Amino acid sequence: MRLFIGSVSRLVTEKELWNAFEAFGPVESVTIAVDRDTGQPKGFAFVDMTNEREGEAAMGALNGKVMGDKALHVSKARPREE
Repeated sequence: MRLFIGSVSRLVTEKELWNAFEAFGPVESVTIAVDRDTGQPKGFAFVDMTNEREGEAAMGALNGKVMGDKALHVSKARPREE
C-alpha cells in the first residue's frame, strides 16, 4: 500500500518516517520528495508498506501526529495524473 504523507517538516528524515511507519508493519520504501533545482525537501513524502491492513493502521495512527515542527497528513496515495 502506498501512502502519501503531506506537511512533512524539513527537519524530518526518511529514517524517522521509516521508524514511525515500521511500528505498524513492514515498510518497503520511504521517499521524501525534493526539488530538482535546489535539492530542498518539497514538504511531502511517500511510504510503501507491504499490506493494506497495516497501511490503514499506520494511516489512522499517524495522521495528525507532530513530527519535527508540523503535523503529518497521511492518506492513500493517488495515481499520478498525466
